[in-house]
Amino acid sequence: MSSELEQVVARELSLLDPETRRRPDRVERLLHPEFREFGASGRAWDRPAIVAALAADPGEPPVAGDVRAMRVAEGVVLVTYEAGRSLRSSLWVEGGDGWRLLFHQGTPT
Repeated sequence: MSSELEQVVARELSLLDPETRRRPDRVERLLHPEFREFGASGRAWDRPAIVAALAADPGEPPVAGDVRAMRVAEGVVLVTYEAGRSLRSSLWVEGGDGWRLLFHQGTPT
């Protein structure tokens, strides 16, 4: 895996860490201003809602397995993995402020 992909995966996995999740400033630095999530629960989240929810309940860190990352376009990386009882996919985009998560989806297994 290239260092670019490793950097994106590290950022993705940091979002699973309760120490990151309970700190809105850290989460905001990782999320793109236009962030959207379709959660495994079926709920759609925007950036302010997910930042608040994670700070209120950072939860236990799920174990991520079968983590894969691939460049899908210049400055765009797709990360997929299993965590808990869900399959997850994240789309990261590179901008002037580094890599930020634009879209995340969790699908129950």
